[in-house]
Amino acid sequence: MSADGRTYTLRLRQGITFSDGAPFTSADVLFSFAAVYDAKLQSNLSSGLKVQGKPLHVAAPDPSTVVITLPAPFTPGLRLLDNLPILPKHQLEPSLRAGTFADAWGVTNGPGRMAGLGPFVVSEYAPGQRITLTRNAHYWRKDAAGGSLPYLDGVVFEIASGQDAEVQRLEAGSIDLLTQADLRPQDYATVKRLRDRAALTLTDVGVGVDPNVLWFNLAKTAPGRAYLQQPEFRQAISHAVDRDAIVNSVYLGAAVPVYGPVTPGNRVWFSDAAPKYPHDLARAKALLAGIGLTDRNGDGMLEDATGAPVRFSILTQGGNIRAQTATVIQEHLRQAGIAVDIVPLDFPSIAQRWQARDYDSIYYGFQASAMDPAMNLDYWLSSGSIHFWNPEQKTPATAWERQIDELMQQQVAAPTVEERKRLFAEVQRIFGENLPGIYFVAPKVSIATSPRVAGTEPALLDPKILWNPDTLNVTDAASAPHR
Repeated sequence: MSADGRTYTLRLRQGITFSDGAPFTSADVLFSFAAVYDAKLQSNLSSGLKVQGKPLHVAAPDPSTVVITLPAPFTPGLRLLDNLPILPKHQLEPSLRAGTFADAWGVTNGPGRMAGLGPFVVSEYAPGQRITLTRNAHYWRKDAAGGSLPYLDGVVFEIASGQDAEVQRLEAGSIDLLTQADLRPQDYATVKRLRDRAALTLTDVGVGVDPNVLWFNLAKTAPGRAYLQQPEFRQAISHAVDRDAIVNSVYLGAAVPVYGPVTPGNRVWFSDAAPKYPHDLARAKALLAGIGLTDRNGDGMLEDATGAPVRFSILTQGGNIRAQTATVIQEHLRQAGIAVDIVPLDFPSIAQRWQARDYDSIYYGFQASAMDPAMNLDYWLSSGSIHFWNPEQKTPATAWERQIDELMQQQVAAPTVEERKRLFAEVQRIFGENLPGIYFVAPKVSIATSPRVAGTEPALLDPKILWNPDTLNVTDAASAPHR
């Protein structure tokens, strides 16, 4: 690292090859950066690999050396590279040049062809049934005894029709763990009984760091629903919803109330000083009346100044705990005089509506890529691709978003953790006052696995179990770890 902390010279491991046997060199690193920054691709990863909105400068003086220069101070330094997958230049450069990169690896031409540096490769995809990964014989890591990794010969992801079917397979012993690892509250009691009989292993990991959120379309509000743009309306919703009722009725006690995107599970960066919205129906109605939303015809529901009912829709995932939560939110808002229509959809449909800005609000969740907020700038910055209420703004749409932009740029460059925490606490305060997204509860994460699975190190961040697949193995009573 250079004295100013801006330039890093990396020496690549020698003798590393991709899963197809082709050598890994600095050219692959340069190609990976070229792909993520290619304007035609509009990669969601691009904004998370920039500092002060500018791309990194990357050079390769020889096949085993990469020199990376940051365009501005960035205290986490090379942690930024956690956001970059390394791609095989020899396979993908022709498609990048031809403008067909997005279709280079698909469900028909991907399995068995995709070259990677990880412990497994995709070998088969059976639509609606399974995805099969097989061991990468060229994987470079060894265990402490010098043995080759990964331990497993393969991993099979079975495609279930829903969460009920997935849990039933786990209870029956036909699968070893859940893909997203954590249990639903309604499954906890059953799994605990199986744990007591040593039929399953159960681990309580802590408070989750990826809570679901109700966010509003602040990029393109439908005519007649301008109140969605007003922070007082969103504050009223936060007061109207009883978070403890959601904890107890939906999560059966296995959750905690939260008021923002950073939960108590993120012990370093959580600020308890961020605004809170205790359940207060009278306060909610007062806020709504303050922006001209009152019961004008005596039917118990609110109307705007034109006499139109105060009403909006929530898109959410059907057949999921999100839909159950949305139903509780709907009832609590009805008591405040706000009519809500719940629209259950599958994830692709929700994503399509979001990308088209064709929605009032969405109740869904995002996976944080790291605990450190500097690694999630695509969420916090107004120009970010996952700034979900109004993404990829050319300039900040509001004064408070401009404030957050400025604070986050200061935060990532601040020299000490204490100064960074102070700045990020201010970001959380501003977010909590304006509430582009409303957070209600964070689940307590419990992870169940088959007792034959060994080498697990459960984590709060996704993938909670499969983050270290190269050292996972299976055991039985009569043998050492085996594949």
